[in-house]
Amino acid sequence: MRLRLLPTTLIGLLILAGCSEGVLSPQGPVASAERQILFNSLGIMLAIVIPTILATLGVAFWFRSSNGRARYRPDFEYSGRLELLVWSIPAMTVLLVGGVAWVGAHDLDPRKPIASATDPVRVQVVSLDWKWLFIYPDQGIASVNRLTIPVGTPVSFELTSSGVMNSFFVPQLGSQIYTMAGMVTRLHLQADHAGRYRGLSAQYSGEGFADMQFAVDAVPAAAFSQWVSATHDAGPMLDAHAYADLAKPSEAIAPFTYGDVAPGLFSHVQSTAVQPNDPARLTDLASKRTDK
Repeated sequence: MRLRLLPTTLIGLLILAGCSEGVLSPQGPVASAERQILFNSLGIMLAIVIPTILATLGVAFWFRSSNGRARYRPDFEYSGRLELLVWSIPAMTVLLVGGVAWVGAHDLDPRKPIASATDPVRVQVVSLDWKWLFIYPDQGIASVNRLTIPVGTPVSFELTSSGVMNSFFVPQLGSQIYTMAGMVTRLHLQADHAGRYRGLSAQYSGEGFADMQFAVDAVPAAAFSQWVSATHDAGPMLDAHAYADLAKPSEAIAPFTYGDVAPGLFSHVQSTAVQPNDPARLTDLASKRTDK
């Protein structure tokens, strides 16, 4: 029996080891708060699940055919006390879990700034087919498929899409949020520890979706300033023409940077983005994929 349990235990440990870069390994205040909501909800639900399992086993044991002390009551129909017990506990569980979720949803509103003595770093995000564009408007630079942020500093995101709806998600920092053409969504995150975190698209958006990932490099403030200076000294300018080339569908793009960004480019992208149901865009995409 022990030899049979050994493979099961090993498989379970391997599965748990794969959770090191997910929502249960938070590296920022938002992700930590979200994990606490998950744990609180789990604890509340276990408070009813465990007694129910024990009660089921207890009833099955007590009313077994060999137990002569069990009362056989074939005409039993109704008990007010049982009805009160059966309905009050699940109702209380729903109220408690709903209360935890409601309070947490307000405390972790994506638009709500993170309290900090440090001014946030502004990042404008554009989801493209099939890559991510990060514009730093205050620094005048941009990067593709790599987001560099300073440790311990809030990051204020403005997000939009060049076409189809997408979803921006860094599991270890928290708060998945959608990007939509012609609209701007806002999100505030912070990394408390230096490291590289996985970012991804959590919304299927076509054939290149599997490669629509990006790296988040959380570095000390001094290293972030050095990266900004080095980026300024290298890379092309991101203007309307460069953006038009970048917006063409492409897959598995290696990260690169732009040393300069045309003023107001993000607003231009947001205001001129073609809606996903636009017949002209659908015809254009269909012709491109037919040519491929």
